[in-house]
Amino acid sequence: MQRILATLLLLLPMAASAEPASIKVEQVWSRAAVVGHEGVAYMIITNAGPTDALTAVSTPIAATADLHQTINDNGVMKMRPVQSLPIDAGKTVTLAPRGYHIMLTNLKQTLKEGDSFPITLTFQKAGKITATAKVEQAGATSAPSSGASDHMNMPMSGSKP
Repeated sequence: MQRILATLLLLLPMAASAEPASIKVEQVWSRAAVVGHEGVAYMIITNAGPTDALTAVSTPIAATADLHQTINDNGVMKMRPVQSLPIDAGKTVTLAPRGYHIMLTNLKQTLKEGDSFPITLTFQKAGKITATAKVEQAGATSAPSSGASDHMNMPMSGSKP
């Protein structure tokens, strides 16, 4: 018993010096939507650690949750799925209307303004991070209380803003 206690005391400083999570997910919001239809989620992701990538998304309120990007294809706005979203070291990426977003397909419940739901993001290095999305009114272009308009959309890794 003393040997186990001594070992635990030796490991304690290592646990205390473990790095805090390098990925921060903030201002997560969604628009009101009806059960059985599509919904959407937006957020701000800040990476204080090494370059990482968002590789998967899930939520219990939809059959599927996928990363998408809205693009302008010769004057026609289109959405396309994206396999992963690189997040460079020291950078912030904003998922917002008319840009990157999380598409929630076949909603299992109606999303009413004022409600909230969990959404889990899986990062290549940081692992899984669960955040809470607040539901705003249908047609909202930003979360009114979030200040999301204070942040710029970041382009894909490798391109200049």
